[in-house]
Amino acid sequence: MKDYPWYKQYPKGIPHEIDPDHYSSLVDLMDSVFTEFADLPAMENMGKVLSYSELEEKVDQMASFFQNETKLEKGDRVAIQMPNLLQYPVAMFAALKCGLVVVNINPLYTASEMKHQINDAGARAIVIVENFAFNLEKILSDTPLEYIITTEIGDLFVGLKKWITNFVVKRVKKMVPSFSLPTAIKFNDAMKLGQKKHFRQIELMGDDLAFLQYTGGTTGVAKGAMLTHRNLVANLEQVSGWLDVKLIKGKDIVITALPLYHIFALTSNCFTMFKYGAHNVLITNPRDMPAFIKEMGKHQFTVITGVNTLFNGLLNQEAFAKLDFSKLKAAIGGGMAVQKAVAEKWQQVTGCVLVEGYGLTETSPVLCVNPMDGNHRIGSIGVPMPSTDVKLMDDDGNEVGLNEPGELWTKGPQVMKGYWEKPEETKEVMEGDWFKTGDIATLDEEGFLRIVDRKKEMILVSGFNVYPNEIEDALAGHPKILEVGAIGVPSKRSTEAVKVFIVKKDDSLTEEEVLAYSKENLTAYKCPKHVEFCDELPKSNVGKILRRILKENDAKVNSYE
Repeated sequence: MKDYPWYKQYPKGIPHEIDPDHYSSLVDLMDSVFTEFADLPAMENMGKVLSYSELEEKVDQMASFFQNETKLEKGDRVAIQMPNLLQYPVAMFAALKCGLVVVNINPLYTASEMKHQINDAGARAIVIVENFAFNLEKILSDTPLEYIITTEIGDLFVGLKKWITNFVVKRVKKMVPSFSLPTAIKFNDAMKLGQKKHFRQIELMGDDLAFLQYTGGTTGVAKGAMLTHRNLVANLEQVSGWLDVKLIKGKDIVITALPLYHIFALTSNCFTMFKYGAHNVLITNPRDMPAFIKEMGKHQFTVITGVNTLFNGLLNQEAFAKLDFSKLKAAIGGGMAVQKAVAEKWQQVTGCVLVEGYGLTETSPVLCVNPMDGNHRIGSIGVPMPSTDVKLMDDDGNEVGLNEPGELWTKGPQVMKGYWEKPEETKEVMEGDWFKTGDIATLDEEGFLRIVDRKKEMILVSGFNVYPNEIEDALAGHPKILEVGAIGVPSKRSTEAVKVFIVKKDDSLTEEEVLAYSKENLTAYKCPKHVEFCDELPKSNVGKILRRILKENDAKVNSYE
């Protein structure tokens, strides 16, 4: 589809192609950034700020520990399991500097989920926050782990603040269940050991693995996407070039509420903002909305990223509207569809456009994004990134026409090397250089793409394809609805029928009101036949609504015969 006119939508000055070898590796990028922005604030968490030079010093200490105090070698896997803390970039950058492969693990995983990922990756070491170490104790003997580094939330604070934070977390709030890991070493002790010895530079190439980034497992057992240094460098060049119309090196402040262990925040917040020399404010617990908003109020932030549920949650807090948005110039949504009602309200409240992008773990992740120069389309994922090609295919392997739905295929330098030790699963999603995303999209005359839905989540109603995203987007406009999730349930008359799960914003909302609103805003066959109210919807670690869980839970308790 290279002849389609999406390049005409690029902001002025944005190149059509990027150099994926601009940096030989992520470590090459790191060295350049640490030198250029040494005295500027790099990372902040709970009021503690590390400058770029201070961050580099701690990274070097931890890298020296990995290199001199363990038998870890280039290519070995190191798991990191923690929320947004200063320790995360220290451990992650240090591992990369040693040529190790980072395996990000969701801190909220159960012991069995941890065991699967650690064993599948063959991780030899783990850096884990103590709050979740009790789960590690349960499975440790059944894993290949040889080195355990534990950290407390306040470990990189100084003086009394460090002691008070760790005391309150452990003794007052009792957020650290008891555990016993006799061979573990403390994070700060590891850095002290590393400080005593010299770090020897490791030679890294673009094709060397940087991350085994595991998919969310929403369509089966989680698989490790092999992302190389070149994959990440390419996506950084694509994304940072796109942001050049908005960001100024060394001048921006970004709010990072999404977890850095997730691919969206890892690339867009951690590495991209790092490349710009931005001041990155890490939010450890964004679910505590009052505390989150209070922290936002301390900064004249210029950039924020998030998913639809995060933006929606903020907009439903009275305190949020009272913040100073005068410096905000970029708000970027991804991870799930940004609903029209949320995008419109966001712009109304903040005065800043909420720009939607699109990507996957397997693509490092960004594939498409709306232009940042005001030429955006609400409800669209925008246009392909530079050096990225896409095409839309039907089930018979034929390319579809304009405005016709088809599976989105893509190729570009950000596409993964494959799934870790899963050649058959890799073959299922790769057709030569083309990666099959599993998402259904349409392309309009101007070259803007729209995601209709996940291929496997389509609802078949009397031979018609119904897309949950469309249902959810329509109902999200109801003033009494806070959140909505749509699935298909069995129906003798129509194969499947639409069922919606709704979290109320107003307790007076009734099923009749939902159905009436649906009839006003949706074609008859798309209207829900079943409505269920609930207190909350199941979500992924970044807030994406998990329809698979809705469907599984519903099947356990309901029969539609």
